[in-house]
Formats: sequence, structure tokens, C-alpha cells
Amino acid sequence: MTEEERKLHDKVELIRVKFLRLVYRLGATPEETVAAQVLYRLSLAEGIRHGRQTNRAFSLDNARRKALILEAEGKEDLDFSCNILVLGKIGVGKSATINSIFGEEKTRTDAFSSATTNVREIVGDVDGVKIRIIDTPGLRPNVMDQGSNRKVLSAVKKFTKKCPPDIVLYVDRLDSLSRDLNDLPLLKTITAVLGSSIWFNAIVALTHAASAPPEGLNGAPMTYEVLMAQRSHIIQQSIRQAAGDMRLMNPVALVENHPSCRRNREGQKVLPNGQSWRHQMLLLCYSSKILSEANSLLKLQDPNSGKLFGFRFRSPPLPFLLSSLLQSRAHPKLSAEQGGNEGDSDIELDDYSDVEQDDDEEEYDQLPPFKPLTKSQLMRLTKEQKNAYFDEYDYRVKLLQKKQWKDEIRRLKEMKKRGKTDLDDDYGYANITGDNDQDPPPENVSVPLPDMVLPPSFDCDNPTYRYRFLEPTSTVLARPVLDAHGWDHDCGYDGVSVEETLAILNRFPANVAVQVTKDKKEFSIHLDSSIAAKHGDNASSLAGFDIQTVGRQLAYILRGETKIKNIKKNKTTGGFSVTFLGDIVATGLKVEDQLSLGKRLSLVASTGMMKAQGDTAYGANLEARLKDKDYPIGQSLSTLGLSLMKWRRDLALGANLQSQFPIGRGSKMAVRLGLNNKLSGQITIRTSTSEQVQIALLGLVPVAASIYRSFRPSEPSFAY
Repeated sequence: MTEEERKLHDKVELIRVKFLRLVYRLGATPEETVAAQVLYRLSLAEGIRHGRQTNRAFSLDNARRKALILEAEGKEDLDFSCNILVLGKIGVGKSATINSIFGEEKTRTDAFSSATTNVREIVGDVDGVKIRIIDTPGLRPNVMDQGSNRKVLSAVKKFTKKCPPDIVLYVDRLDSLSRDLNDLPLLKTITAVLGSSIWFNAIVALTHAASAPPEGLNGAPMTYEVLMAQRSHIIQQSIRQAAGDMRLMNPVALVENHPSCRRNREGQKVLPNGQSWRHQMLLLCYSSKILSEANSLLKLQDPNSGKLFGFRFRSPPLPFLLSSLLQSRAHPKLSAEQGGNEGDSDIELDDYSDVEQDDDEEEYDQLPPFKPLTKSQLMRLTKEQKNAYFDEYDYRVKLLQKKQWKDEIRRLKEMKKRGKTDLDDDYGYANITGDNDQDPPPENVSVPLPDMVLPPSFDCDNPTYRYRFLEPTSTVLARPVLDAHGWDHDCGYDGVSVEETLAILNRFPANVAVQVTKDKKEFSIHLDSSIAAKHGDNASSLAGFDIQTVGRQLAYILRGETKIKNIKKNKTTGGFSVTFLGDIVATGLKVEDQLSLGKRLSLVASTGMMKAQGDTAYGANLEARLKDKDYPIGQSLSTLGLSLMKWRRDLALGANLQSQFPIGRGSKMAVRLGLNNKLSGQITIRTSTSEQVQIALLGLVPVAASIYRSFRPSEPSFAY
């Protein structure tokens, strides 16, 4: 190593020690994702500058020892400061975020109006680091307000000439449900006044990060990771378009300023995923400043602006992957056409031992004839007569359904018994022939029908043409994916879903389901495939390969499980999964037990763990399901679910209650209640009815609500 290289190495070593001291003061460790990547990039950049790789392990261990010694001696000569420019729309919580960074009230906050009216400088000390924040007035996203925004930004530009910022903190809200580029005019104005380079060292801060996720397109609440990924993608895409640089990928930091925000044992405010957002955001700011210093020292050009040396830092979503692993999955079964046994069903036939008692069937057969009335005849009946008529009609329908259900149970029992007999025949237990043996009945032979004669001339209204087609033999089921809130409002179709059931080697049932969605901004694909194999009557194994969209990446999942019926009404399942997410490999294990307590009550308990990069998440689910006495004739069904998730010293508890029940003739109601220990929850009530008049009246509710909102003045947004 030459003298010049040694001097350069010593300077890089000082930067490395300085960064480690900052990491220790934030209560973090060098093994965290952001810190580890920064240290790796420092060593890599030094090797590129020298033209050869250095001993990274030795340099890092030496820097750790120096940093620990300096911190233990309590020396404050860190020689590090950070200038942060805060920009954002009005009412998103910029002033509250500044107060949270300093840990004290440095600026006034107002939930009903803009708290900052002019550009000003706020200086403070955070863990021995001098932080200078440039607070700015709130900007407005409307196109008509861009003139006033230019005046504010011109004042900001004049102020930053005296105090250039190291970091730009662009603040917005996580719970903003906009899926379009409404903020693009504002971002273009910022770029035009301050220059596109303003975004190169920008960090996006999303406030209100502890808000409950809204409902997704399928009616179920969105996961925290999906909400963060969607909101981050929208803002990052808008910034890229405004800056005219599609390489930009600004880091995203989550912020929660509410006084009631949960805290960890150290008293730090934590997000629903258990992370302390303050030290994570400061670590991003310090990392960007350190990398900028190293870039200037080594005279390297960052090939991908907006990333910390070309990398985005995000820990793998272990709770999301674990929740997917703990879900109960039904094993595929062969259909009768594929050579399967129809008696091999998921219905517990032993629960219907009283099916031979046909009192209801005899009662149905002994009922007198019943003639349904026409609509005009019903109109002439009184209210009491209508009620008596419908009661009698529903009673007869219920008896008929019970009779059909018992016939189906008898058929399944007969098929199951016949399957065992055939199995005995295959093993030679019934090959003894006697004098009374009869010839088997002749097999059914398909006879093709004669084709219809075509008319001499083409006529599109002729039924010969209209219904002339070959009956497809394919088992592929293709359906459109409906997205009423998507871009294509004229049709509402957002993608296609294809499903197929296979019989591999006529022995192993398999299911393949592919869903592809595409709109004007995003493309996603979801694959769910599985194959099963039976091991006698009481065990089966399943192997599967899935592709899921996790944030902006595709996760490839290999999974397998074995289900064993150890006692009469108990099934135990053990499974595993291996997930490939970029360069991250996550492995998981689960154990599940299902117990049936009679025909109405069933319990399902599952527990498991997911591990990746030395980080582990633990979870457990318990579900109790209570069915109607006459289920499935009666449609009442209630499910109570409890979930527990532990990740990074944070414990999350959740409860979910679902119930569906009839509310009168031809109408149903479904109620869903979700609560968790993070003081958030959701209540969903849905009704369905077969009465067209009631449906039409329900359709008037959103119209009336829209008219009411148009006359009512909008309420101001709150900023914590």
C-alpha cells in the first residue's frame, strides 16, 4: 500500500468509526440492515478506488473497537452535523415530526391550520449530534395553487443558499388512499424551482403510520406491508416522473407522532411492526450523509441516484410470510372422472350416523299436494295469508333440502364402502368365484348424435349456427378479475384468473391457479400450485410452489405438509416452507391440529416460526367454528379467531369474529369484527337479499351520501 493509499484508507477509517459511533448512539447495532449495507459499501467503494479489495473483516473489527472505546470514554468530539430540509403538503404533520425528532416541542403544531407560515431554522442536539432543520410552510397540491407554492419555494431556495441541506425530508401521509398521481403538479413545481438534484438525497417520511389499514379490493383488511408498499410506490413513481429520472428510488421512513403511540421498553415510539421509527429515520439520514462524505472523498459517482450506493434497505416481512404459512390448506382430491373415489370427501360421514332415520323424509312424502301461486294471485292475498303461504313454502323447501342432503350422505357412504370393497378385490380377497356368479353389466358406450343439417344460406339468427359448437373437454376455468376501483372504469376488468385441476399419472391430484392483473401503473402475478398424494385412508401429503407479490418484489415459495388422521375426529398437520425474496431466503415450520366436537363445533390450532437473516418471527392461531344445527341446510355460521405474533421483541395480539345469519326471508347478513392490542380495529357489516326492490333502495344510499357531502363543508385534516 502506497503512502497515498494509506492516507486515503485512514480517512475512510475515520468515516467508518464516525458512522459506528452514530449507530451506537441511536441504540442500533452494526448488524442491522441499513448499518451493515453502509459499512459494506464503504469497504467496496474503497476497494474500487484502490483497484483491489481490502481486508473488510479486519477493517470493520478495528473500527468497532475504536468506536466502542471512544464511546466508553464519553468523548463528544464527533465532528458530525446534519442539515435537514423539510418539505411537504399542508396538514401532513411536518411540525409534529420535527418535535418528535428532537424529543421536545421546538415548533407549534395546529390541527386546523398551517402551523408554519415562513421559512425558519431550528437547531438542536440529538445524542450529541447537532441537527439543523429548515422548517417550511405547507404546500398545496392543487394545480391552481402552484403560483403560491412557487413563492414559498423561492424563499426556501434563497434560504438554502446560506445553509445547504444534507438531507431533504419529504413528508406525506401513509393513510392517504389516493391511487393516482394527484401530487404530480406539486412535485414538478418543487423540481422546477429547487432543481432535480433536490431529490438525489431525499427521504420520504410517511406520517400516521400506526393507522389501521383500510379494506382491500376483496373486502378484507389490507396487510401493513401491502399498504406501505402501495403508498411508497405511488410517491416514488411521482417523484421519478417529476424529476425525469426513472432511476430514482428514495428510501421510505415511517413516522407516528400521536401522543398515544405505543412505546417499547426504552420509551421509544414504535410502529405496528415493532420498529422504533425515530432511530430508523435518523439512521437513514446519517447513512445518506456518511455516504455522501465518502463519495466526495473517494471521488466516485453514484450510478443510481436516490439509493444509498444503489441499494434499498428493507427487512424481509417475516410476519406476512408466517401468516401465509399458518393458513389451513385443503389437499387436492381426484374427481370421479379422473378415477378418484367419490367417497373421499372432506365431509365427516361419521357425524351423520343418524341419516337412516328418515322421519323428515316420511313427513315430506306424506305432505298433501302444494300448488305454488302466481304473482297476481299473491297480490290478492292479505298480509296474514301471505305470511302463512310463505311459511308453508319455506317449510316444504327445508324438508326437501334435508331429504336431498341425506340422499347425498347415503351416496357418499355407499361410494366409500364400495371403494374399500374394490380395494379388497385388488388385493385378492374377493377372487373366490361361485356357482351363482353373474356376468358384469355391460359398460356404457357413448353414441354420438347425428350432426344438424346446415341451411343452404347463412343466417345468424338460425339456432343451427347460434348453438353449433364442439363441447370442450378441457378442465381449465378462466374468469375475469373484477376491479371496480381500477383505471378502466368502463369495463372494470383488471386481469384474468385461470384455474385447472389435473390428475398426474392418474394417481396424484393437482391444482394450479394463476391470477394476472395489469393496470396502467402496475403488473402483478400470483401463482398457487399444489400436488397431493394419499397414504392409505388416514394420511396425505401435499407439495406446492407459489409466487406472491411482496411489495415491489416477487416471492417464490416452496412448501410442503403432511396431514395425519390420528384419531377418529382429530387431524394433525406438519409443514414447512422456503421463501426466496430477492437475495433473502426465509425458512418456516408449522404444526396444526384440527379437532371436531360433534357436528357443529370444530377447533383449529396452529403454531409456527419463520426465520431469515438471523431474525425470527413466532406466531400462533386458534379458530373455533360453530355451524347451524341443520348445516348446510341452515346457513348460520360463526367463527372466532385469535392470533398471536411475536417479532423483534414486539407482541401483537388480534381477535377476529365473523358471523353470518339470515334476517328474514331471502335476506342474509354478515358481520365481521376485528380488534388488536394496538388500539385499532375494524367492523364490517354486509347484507344480501334476493328482493330487487331492496337492492335498488340500498343503491340509493351512496348517492344520498354523496349529495350530503357536497352540501356539507369539508372538515380540516388533522396533523399530529
